[in-house]
Amino acid sequence: MTLRESPCGCPDETPTAAPRATAGDTQPPCGCPGRSHRGRAWAELLRLPALFSVPGDALAGAAATGASPNTRTLLAIASSLCLYEAGMALNDWADRDVDAVERPHRPLPSGRIRPAAALTAACALTGAGLALAAGAGRPALAVAAPLAATVWAYDLGLKHTSAGPVAMGTARGLDLLLGAAATSGITRPALPSAALLGTHTLAVTTVSRQEAQGGSPVPPLAALATTALLSRLVTRRGFGGPTRGRRPATGHRPATGHRPAGLRADRFPAQDFGELLATALTAAYAATTARPYFHATLNPSPPLTQRAVGAGIRATIPLQAALTARSRSTATALLIAALAPLGTRFAKKVSVT
Repeated sequence: MTLRESPCGCPDETPTAAPRATAGDTQPPCGCPGRSHRGRAWAELLRLPALFSVPGDALAGAAATGASPNTRTLLAIASSLCLYEAGMALNDWADRDVDAVERPHRPLPSGRIRPAAALTAACALTGAGLALAAGAGRPALAVAAPLAATVWAYDLGLKHTSAGPVAMGTARGLDLLLGAAATSGITRPALPSAALLGTHTLAVTTVSRQEAQGGSPVPPLAALATTALLSRLVTRRGFGGPTRGRRPATGHRPATGHRPAGLRADRFPAQDFGELLATALTAAYAATTARPYFHATLNPSPPLTQRAVGAGIRATIPLQAALTARSRSTATALLIAALAPLGTRFAKKVSVT
C-alpha cells in the first residue's frame, strides 16, 4: 500500500475515496482528524513559514538607528507579525473567487475555512497589531497606522493594478521603519535600509503576479538584476547605518604611539567583522535568489515562477541580516540569519506562496 496525499494535503493510506461528511460528522470530508485538519488549513491560509521573514524588519530598523533592541522593539515585532498575518488572511478572502479557478486547493475555495472566518481574523489581527504598536509609543503607532492602511489597500484594490508591487514594497519598508520608530522614536537613519528592503520586495511581488499562470521572462530577469544591484549597494563601503564603533573626528590624532601598518586609529575590529559579516550575508542573499530567478527567466512556467517567488521571500532574511550587520549590530545580524534555516525547514511542510 502506498502513501498518497488527500486534497487537503494530509497523508491518506486508503486507496478508496473518503466518505462524504454529514451534518453530524466531526471529521472533514477527507477523513482526517478534525483538529489537525483545521490547524493545517489555518497554517496554509496564514502562510506560517513566511513569519520567519518578519522579525528581521524591526530588528534591522532598530539597528539602523544605532539603538539596541529593547522592550519596545519586541512590541514592534509582535505588531508586525499581526499585521503581516492580517494581510495574508485578507489576501485570500479578497481572492477567493479567483482562487476557486486557479487554486481550488487553497483553504477558502476548498471549504476548509469559511470566508467570514478569514475576514474576521484579518480584522482582529489588524486591531491587535495597531494596539501593540500603540504600546510601543506614538512614533510606532504613527508608522503602524499607514502600514495597516497600505496592507488593506493592497489586498482590496491595488493588488491587481500596476501600483500593486509598489504598495507591497512600501509596506515592507514601513515595517522596517516601525522597528526604528518603536526602538528609538526616530526613523530618518533607517530610510536607506527601508528603501533597499522595499525594492527587494517590489521585485519579488512583480514576479509573483504571474506565478499562477506563468508569463513573460522579463519580471524574473528584472528581479535578478535587482538582486545584483542591491547586493552591490549593501556591500558598498560607507553604506548607511549609524557610526557605531567609530571615534569622532577631532581634527588631530591622539598621541598613542606608533601603530603597525594596516591599522587605523578610528577603526575597531568589531567594525571590520561587521563589514565581513555583511559581505557574507549579502552573498547568501544573492545565492538564495540567483538560480530560481535564472530558471524562471529561461522558463517562466507556474512551477518555476512559484519557486522563484518562494526563494525571494526566503532571501528577505539574509538581506535583513546584511543590512543589520552594516549597521554594526553583528549579534542581532547573526540572530536574524539564524531564522533562515528555520523558515526553509517549515516551508517544506506549508507553502509560503
